[in-house]
Amino acid sequence: MTESEVDLESEKYEKHREAGDILSQVRAETVERVEVGASHLEVAEYAEDRIRELGGKPAFPVNVSIDEEAAHATPSIDDESTFGEEMINLDIGVHVDGWLADTAITVDLSGNPELAEAPEQALEAALEMIEPGVETGDIGAEIEDVIDGYGFNPVVNLTGHGLGHWEQHTTPTIPNRAVSQGTTLEVGDVVAIEPFATDGGGKVTEGASEEIFALEREGTVRNRQAREALEQISEEFRTLPFATRWLETDRAEMALRRLKRNDIVHGYPVLKEDDGYLVSQKEHTIIVTEDGCEVTTA
Repeated sequence: MTESEVDLESEKYEKHREAGDILSQVRAETVERVEVGASHLEVAEYAEDRIRELGGKPAFPVNVSIDEEAAHATPSIDDESTFGEEMINLDIGVHVDGWLADTAITVDLSGNPELAEAPEQALEAALEMIEPGVETGDIGAEIEDVIDGYGFNPVVNLTGHGLGHWEQHTTPTIPNRAVSQGTTLEVGDVVAIEPFATDGGGKVTEGASEEIFALEREGTVRNRQAREALEQISEEFRTLPFATRWLETDRAEMALRRLKRNDIVHGYPVLKEDDGYLVSQKEHTIIVTEDGCEVTTA
C-alpha cells in the first residue's frame, strides 16, 4: 500500500486513538494506587474496571510484574499479595472493537531510580527516530545504546510488536537490541515499542505460574464448565489474552486445565530474570505518520 492510500483518519485509526486515550487516563490513575501495602488484585481490578467505565475493554489482563518478573504476571482470583519496597511494572492494554493500544510503566518503590529511568529514556530516544523507512534493527540499536549507557542490559528476548485487529502481537517486531535483519516501518503501522532494562543478564525464562491464557483454536469439550468457559472465551475475548479470574463458570481452573489439555487454549507462563535481579519497562503505542509518529498512549 502506498503512503497516499493509507487513510490515518479512517475508523480503524480513530478506534486505535480512542483506545490510547482511555489507556493514558487509566495508566495515570492506576499508578497513583501503587504504594507499599496496596493489593495487587485491587490495583489490577481497578484498572480493568476503569477501562470498561470509560468505554473500552481490557485487551489483556493487567500485568503486575514484581522485581525479577518481566511479563505475564497477573493476580489470581483469591490473590492476597500486597506491594512492598519493590520494582513494579504495570502493563495495561485497551481495545475498542478489537483495535488496540498497549502501554507499560515502572513504579519504583525499591530505591533504584536509574534502572526505572533507563527504559523510559530508551523509549524517548526510539520515538524520536520513528518515521517511514526507518529500520527496526536501528531502533533496537538505539534502545540498547541508551540502556547500556545507564550501565544496565536490555532484555534481549522480549520485543515491541505490531498491534492488529483482535491480535495483541503481530508484525513488525521491534527488538530491544541491535539486529542486522530488521523490518522497514511504513505509514499506518501501529506499533507498541517497549524497552525492558535489567541489572541481570538480559534474558528472561519461563516461571512455573500461569494465570493468563488465550484461545488457540475452536474445539468441542464434553465437560459443562469447560464448555461454558469456552463459550465466554470465544464470544468475549476471541483471540485476546484473558485471566482465569475473568471466567464466570464455577471451577474455572479445572475448566482451563481441560481446555489446555485439548490444545484449545494456551497459557502464558510468567517471564522472569534470575532471582535477585530487577526488571524495568516502559511502553507506548504509536501510529507511524508521514513525517514521524503519533503516540496514542501519551
